[in-house]
Amino acid sequence: MMQCVSVLGSTGSIGRQSLDIISRLPVRVAALTAGSNVEHMARQCEKFHPTLAVMASQAAAERLADRLSGMDIRISWGEAGLIEAATLEAVDCVITAVVGMVGLKPTLAAIGAGKRIGLANKETLVCAGELVMEQVRAHGAEIVPVDSEHSAIFQCLMGNKDRGEIQRLILTCSGGPFYGMDRAQLQAVTKADALKHPNWKMGAKITVDCATLMNKGLEVIEAMRLYGLPEEQVDVVIHRQSVVHSLVEYVDGAMLAQLGAPDMRLPIQLALTYPNRAACPVERLDLTALGSLTFSKPDLEAFPCLALARACAKAGGTACAAMNGANEAAVAMFLADEIGFYDIYRLVSTGVEAAPYVKTPDLEQILEADRLARLAVARAAN
Repeated sequence: MMQCVSVLGSTGSIGRQSLDIISRLPVRVAALTAGSNVEHMARQCEKFHPTLAVMASQAAAERLADRLSGMDIRISWGEAGLIEAATLEAVDCVITAVVGMVGLKPTLAAIGAGKRIGLANKETLVCAGELVMEQVRAHGAEIVPVDSEHSAIFQCLMGNKDRGEIQRLILTCSGGPFYGMDRAQLQAVTKADALKHPNWKMGAKITVDCATLMNKGLEVIEAMRLYGLPEEQVDVVIHRQSVVHSLVEYVDGAMLAQLGAPDMRLPIQLALTYPNRAACPVERLDLTALGSLTFSKPDLEAFPCLALARACAKAGGTACAAMNGANEAAVAMFLADEIGFYDIYRLVSTGVEAAPYVKTPDLEQILEADRLARLAVARAAN
């Protein structure tokens, strides 16, 4: 079990659930980081007494310092603060629960320091997966995924020593709030509709990604990077009940699946206790009450973001970074009521096409692809 952790993105959904689990384990919190929610961060600091607290901006950090006046907690801000939180010497596990590209550099810094990464920031592997995994191997770091699907795959592979025995990985997908709707019906959906996920309680950005099925496309890329498999060996199936979190099919035809209630606290806890398990405060499945479990193919015509993501996954290089940056920009516009639902796909496609393609990029080229894709989205939306 990990002894000391930093939680990057502590006031978000995954961050709050991480601290709920940490409060039940003999684990010390060394650092917490947040965006702009000073009041929530102050309450977390008062409860967990970290050595370091980091806010996104200097102004927010100054407000936090006033709120925590008299407490022996050092306050910092910005990217430098995130990197320091990720590399504190006392820390042996960094939970990366920040959303977006902001998580890439701190995660790389934590890897360089040889930490275990409880990875919930999917953009890190989507945008720079080859580079990240190369650094993991070079520095003896460790990634234990926190996404429910990748944690499920991780658990199904715990006893597997030869990755050549894997036929394919099967990622399950709830289908989001618009399952079964066609293109004509989806033309009229709103932000409020998109934020009504049927099974999970998550942040707004990832909930919209679930509605477009882009989230599952991002997870295909994550799985490729984490497990060193080509795009053709990572499949997606719709599973409305969100009970089977993902599966591994082996070359002999056997399938292993991980089942559980839709509660992110289980994969979060595993990232802290692996290779061991501990009692966890999640709902237990009653198999006799489940009724039936259903599986179906995703509708790529109605939800073209998944097909676009798979095409970028196959291309590799900077295509994935451009797609992710364009998607972040487009979803932010959708959440601001500036564009419609299908404008997300249109703008992401524009961003991917606008960013020059580099097959084997370095970090700066990855960041530049992200920047150019976002710029293209902003121009195309106006």
